[in-house]
Amino acid sequence: METIFSYHHLREFTHEVFIRMGCSLDHAALATEVLLSADLRGIDSHGIARLSGYVRLWEAKRINTRPDIKITHETPSTAVVDGDSGLGLVVAPYAMEVAMRKAGEVGTGWVSVKNSNHFGIAGYHAMKALERDMIGMAMTNASPLVAPTFATERMLGTNPIAVAIPAKEQPPFVADFATTTAANGKLEILQRKNEEAPLGWIQDKNGNPSTNPHELKNGGALLPLGGDREHGSHKGYCLGAIVDIFSAVLSGANYGPWAPPFVSFLPLAPDPVGVGLGHFLGAMRVDAFRPADEFKANMDTWISRFRAAEAIPGKEVLIPGDPERETYHHRLDNGIPVVAAVVKDLQDLAGKFDLNF
Repeated sequence: METIFSYHHLREFTHEVFIRMGCSLDHAALATEVLLSADLRGIDSHGIARLSGYVRLWEAKRINTRPDIKITHETPSTAVVDGDSGLGLVVAPYAMEVAMRKAGEVGTGWVSVKNSNHFGIAGYHAMKALERDMIGMAMTNASPLVAPTFATERMLGTNPIAVAIPAKEQPPFVADFATTTAANGKLEILQRKNEEAPLGWIQDKNGNPSTNPHELKNGGALLPLGGDREHGSHKGYCLGAIVDIFSAVLSGANYGPWAPPFVSFLPLAPDPVGVGLGHFLGAMRVDAFRPADEFKANMDTWISRFRAAEAIPGKEVLIPGDPERETYHHRLDNGIPVVAAVVKDLQDLAGKFDLNF
């Protein structure tokens, strides 16, 4: 069962929850915008369904709602940002601003972040660059839930990658994807709906394929993009490893199996190799390569031609970002569906903070 809520209603409630957690007005507004951008784009696993998880992390004193976010090292085109254990929903936009400022000055900007937390959907951060005729990139490491190819031990997170590229008349190209076959949040949705997972998403603790969406609780693991070696899981493993290294090894955050879990009831690793979670944000000014109008006109041609590619019967060829953009406009106008289990979580939050929901 799902209930439809207006974006305005969810925004007001979420903003108030962040305020009650101790966020400043500006940080609460920004965190709300970033979080709900996932729901608007149809990525329900990373939106308001995560709100109670942030509250629990704050209660466990693993999120600092008044962080002193700062640059700890920089060159004209690069920087390392220390998020001071802040909400990733606030830390990552700060880092993206640094990347875009550097790109504006020298053509490109690259920022690796340490001491942060879950930052919502990667696509939000990459898309900020579009407003300045820049190409944006965003990635983050995450809770270790993924077994590398041929492994049974959980070593990597879902470690998403997002790239946003501007066009002229066409909508922008926006790729935003986990480096696993499916994100953990999709398993959580299946659990709430009491449905099985498709083969290739997860394995049990012995490395056997499973369709049980609760398998992670039994010692199982998510699978890299591809699912198994025969279908290219080694490539998904490589992509996830690259994200982990750029986001965490490069910045001084925890990496691999030391990455802190999103759920508050799991303990932090006793022998941390860094601080917090890590992100990697980048921006490239288009006119650092060629005139922006020429490039965007060529992107229009690229997008139009790919969208017009001959499709198999009953299907249409999509450009990365098409489904999310359509969902965004539909949900902004018609409301956001929230499953019953999440509604219950939000009602519990309302009671905790003496709010109406």
